[in-house]
Amino acid sequence: MPGGPRGLQNRRRHANGEVGSIPILSAFSIANCGLKNWTMTTQELKNRTFEFGVRAISAFEALPKTETGRILGRQLLRAGTSVGANHRAAARARSQADFVSKLGVVEEECDESAYWMEIILARKLLRRAQLRNLLAEANELLAITVALIKTARRAGRRAR
Repeated sequence: MPGGPRGLQNRRRHANGEVGSIPILSAFSIANCGLKNWTMTTQELKNRTFEFGVRAISAFEALPKTETGRILGRQLLRAGTSVGANHRAAARARSQADFVSKLGVVEEECDESAYWMEIILARKLLRRAQLRNLLAEANELLAITVALIKTARRAGRRAR
């Protein structure tokens, strides 16, 4: 295989009908995540997870300076910034099993971030409009990560 697994290309149809070649993370495609006619490169996903962490910091800073706001904010801050850090770790996995394991951490942190945002909304510490896009991004990143894990596991079974 020229260039090894990281050199593989995945051909997908874009929303506008154009077919293009995009690099995929460790030879796994982003598929079955509920987002139709959508493609993403490894770098785009890295950028999205980084930006998610930055936005989680902003949400933390917008919370009231009460004891509850500080506690829930720290939880969101930790989980939200962990998404990008663990995604980078997965991109440098040493094996397929390590890749799947590290993506499992990304999955957990995305889900946990969404949980803390839901608690913050339930307690009315921030307005729904302030968290709507960040919560939607957490759920999209979760769906993408789950799809990557499923694809990686399927590829692992075929390789045996």
